[in-house]
Amino acid sequence: MFEALARYRIPLMMAVFVHSSFTRAGSRKVRLWTRMLILPILLLCFLSLNSKSVLATETIITSARMGLSDYYSRITLESDQPIQYELSMLKHPGRVVVDLENATLNQVIKTLPAKLDPADPFIGNIRFGQFKPHVIRLVFDLKIDVVPRTFILEPDNHHGYRLVLDIYYPDKAAIAESAESNENVTVAFKFEENAEDSLGDLVASLLKKKPARPDNQGVSPLPKSFQVAQYHKPAPPRVIIVAIDAGHGGKDPGAVGDGGTREKDITLAISRKLKAIIDKEPYMRAILTRDGDYDLPLKRRQAIARKHNADLFVSIHADGSPRPHAHGSSVYTLSEHGATSTTASWLAQKENSVDSNLIGGVDMTEKTGNMREIILDLSMSATINDSVKVAEMVLNELGQINRLHKKTVEQAGFVVLKSPDIPSILVETAFITNPSEEKKLKNKSYQKKMAHAIFGGIKKYFETNPALAARTEVARVQ
Repeated sequence: MFEALARYRIPLMMAVFVHSSFTRAGSRKVRLWTRMLILPILLLCFLSLNSKSVLATETIITSARMGLSDYYSRITLESDQPIQYELSMLKHPGRVVVDLENATLNQVIKTLPAKLDPADPFIGNIRFGQFKPHVIRLVFDLKIDVVPRTFILEPDNHHGYRLVLDIYYPDKAAIAESAESNENVTVAFKFEENAEDSLGDLVASLLKKKPARPDNQGVSPLPKSFQVAQYHKPAPPRVIIVAIDAGHGGKDPGAVGDGGTREKDITLAISRKLKAIIDKEPYMRAILTRDGDYDLPLKRRQAIARKHNADLFVSIHADGSPRPHAHGSSVYTLSEHGATSTTASWLAQKENSVDSNLIGGVDMTEKTGNMREIILDLSMSATINDSVKVAEMVLNELGQINRLHKKTVEQAGFVVLKSPDIPSILVETAFITNPSEEKKLKNKSYQKKMAHAIFGGIKKYFETNPALAARTEVARVQ
């Protein structure tokens, strides 16, 4: 503002001098012309004072990207000019907040939430809004405690200015801080924006670098065994994805109780509660095959689980029977006959999609007929074995809150269970056609108990039987 005033100091002084001189002359016509002269000068000064704030609102985000590594989640915002921002953190619940100053809320920012990977172990949701007239606020709802780090990249290789936000595991953020203390390493680290594991490369470069020390101190370097141990520290556990399938939906109400309670409504309510519980567990995330009252083909439910690389598929139902006294909870896995028919149908498919050709991470199109059959048989056997183990633990937990229809895991050829490489179980929570159990299923508190029981079985399995997680991880690497 003062620069603008200085720029127009001489015109203003001249205008004031002319005005004062002619005012003394006392001519009405002269005073009128003087005012007409001063008005444009004042208007020019005013426009100059406000031109900077007008231009400052023109920061346009041209690209928004997200990436995920073993140690951090990266958000990159690109613009044709430097992005002014302010980073802060909020608690209860945990959030990372980025205020983009002098920015415009456009479609690029609006599409950022859709770029979030459901398997992201750090970020649960992304929100945006017009916080102030010229400030756009981005809010990253957190799943765990994190440490955020930001930096700006200058334009290069057809990229504009970039604001990079890295959200770290707390114990891994120290590596980034160590890098920032070394200029050469910092440059290498910051410009490896698209690297799959830039942090691993950073650690390797740090280990190769000899520790600096004064010449008058004869401190011996760390032994190589220590350096190797530091570099090969175990990575944090992989995030386990659980696909939750709310049975029925849309035109299909499922079983209906005497009180008018519809199975499709109960299954969705319990599924949502189960997802909320799983999402709060470190290194576990849940996805819903349906999150509303709409039709969803049975095979589509499987496809959604495969799309998200699910480690476990859990279908939620409420049993029905013409006998109103039928009662109790049940858990099903795929039967031997169902497994045989599944293998046959998969082998018979000649024009599958790319996803369908991948069984346990192995591309079936590259295998001969006999090899395909062997791989499918092995995969189905391992999958059913894992399914039974999960089902037994879930059934045991259900028995703590409700009577069991049968005390052992049952087997059937349900279509939703026919995935060759995703362990799958179907939970019949209770009989909705039983007046007593219908009343329980309608109760939100009981629905939460049911969700906790299912989760309890799932959690115990992964705590005591890591084979499933290890097997799916090997499949993904392949």
